[in-house]
Amino acid sequence: MTEIDRIYNDRYTKLGTGWLTFASSLLVISGIFKILDAIWAFKYDDDPVSEQVQTIVFGRDLTSWGWVWLLLGILLIVAGFAVVRGDEWARWFGVVAAAIGAIANYSWIVVQPIMALVMEGMFLAAIYGLLVYGGRRDPIGRVAE
Repeated sequence: MTEIDRIYNDRYTKLGTGWLTFASSLLVISGIFKILDAIWAFKYDDDPVSEQVQTIVFGRDLTSWGWVWLLLGILLIVAGFAVVRGDEWARWFGVVAAAIGAIANYSWIVVQPIMALVMEGMFLAAIYGLLVYGGRRDPIGRVAE
């Protein structure tokens, strides 16, 4: 490896590490919040407050949303920790999990439009980071040779 290759790889590694850290953190934190949303949905399904919630997909059925959020939360947390490991399959698993999170989040645009659009942007940024910088790496972020 020449000196130019080493400098390029060091620079590329530093840029990629930040994006991958952002993507894995977003996946794990989003997963935790989705699990908390699921707990809320299970608790308030029969409450009169749930009559005020109307979404595109399940209407007013908070139990269905609770199960979707619980499964999505577990999926996002597993994907976030897998991205930290640096495996190639984790990159694609993270992209798929973030895409599913973005699609599920889009259904709430009627209820909370600004928050839904902000979360869409964050999911897309995580997908960008995984696609551009999520190649084969060792766990600390170095490019595998």
